[in-house]
Amino acid sequence: MTENDVEFETPPSSTNKGIGRRLDAAGWGLFFIWVGISLLMEFSWGVGLIGVAAIIFLGQTARRYFGRKLEKFWVIVGVLFLLGGVWELYQVQVGLGPILLILVGSALLLSLFRRR
Repeated sequence: MTENDVEFETPPSSTNKGIGRRLDAAGWGLFFIWVGISLLMEFSWGVGLIGVAAIIFLGQTARRYFGRKLEKFWVIVGVLFLLGGVWELYQVQVGLGPILLILVGSALLLSLFRRR
């Protein structure tokens, strides 16, 4: 290699940002395609919600595959979509909202006793 031959490398941080943007774009693209298909095919709400949960989980799996940090918020949102979809498919008679509120309140109270 001579003085005039310069090898340019992309800094890792800009590569990570590019991957993050692409994963986000792919996730949103899949989301809109899925919602369009669900509406066109007249799927039930349960199937639609489970599909959205699957897209969220696939996105988080892709993040891990590319060495990016798992986003806990989106994992929780995915679990909630999955729970809502299953709730709808099985037509559970008890409302999901009150149960989620009780769980969130309980988690907040339990966090008071957790050591830091």
